[in-house]
Amino acid sequence: MSHAYDALEADRTGLGLRADCGACFGLCCVALPFTASADFAMDKEAGRPCPNLSADFRCGIHADLRQRGFSGCTVFDCFGAGQKVSQVTFHGRDWRREPESAGPMFAAFGVMRQLHEILWYLTEALALPAARPIHGDLRRRRDEIERLTESDAAAVAAADVAALRQEVGGLLQRASALARAGLRGRDRRGADLMGARLRGANLRGADLRGSYLIAADLRGADLRSADLLGADLRNADLRGADLTGCLFLTQAQVNAARGDAATVLPPGLTRPAHW
Repeated sequence: MSHAYDALEADRTGLGLRADCGACFGLCCVALPFTASADFAMDKEAGRPCPNLSADFRCGIHADLRQRGFSGCTVFDCFGAGQKVSQVTFHGRDWRREPESAGPMFAAFGVMRQLHEILWYLTEALALPAARPIHGDLRRRRDEIERLTESDAAAVAAADVAALRQEVGGLLQRASALARAGLRGRDRRGADLMGARLRGANLRGADLRGSYLIAADLRGADLRSADLLGADLRNADLRGADLTGCLFLTQAQVNAARGDAATVLPPGLTRPAHW
């Protein structure tokens, strides 16, 4: 692993952006709704505990989620928001012992998850040497949002996430352009590429942010240094694809796709067990 990657992981750890389910009160299993589909085996309304949630706030079928029809749970990532709300915002008071805290806690979690995701991307952008001209702006925005995540539940729940995403999105786009400069990658932002035949395609340095790559055939594709922020990779075939240096690719996106032992992933992302 490179020094730059080690520094990035240290920053993510310092900001608490890696999920620690053992320090969370099962918030994703309660606060969020499920809709019966290929991803979830049943309907569940927001605020109602999943029947698979154990008394110790752990998933009772964690080892068999995919086999039991809950593949959607295996691709979810709260970016550390669960333990932040559980241990910092609510100081270790859980919604079972204090039912009156449930509503505010669940509302804060929904927003905190989005704030932590934004912090994840800003931290990655700050690790890009080519984005040095805007590191000051990136760091200021990250510090502001980090302070917001340390606020009380009401302040967190009231955050204007849409406005923050728009402001930060512009900075991330500038960072991406600086990092991909000279690669002449294709601009496919927001493109509908569902089921597209892109086997062996040269997508090096491409801007694929927000694109729909659901079930796309990307076997053996060159995705080095491509910007995949927010790209929908559900069931995308990444067998043999090279994702070295991809920008803003998350573990949740990787988990939602299909790959194999020949798929090259960036440092910090792990090969899913179902590949």
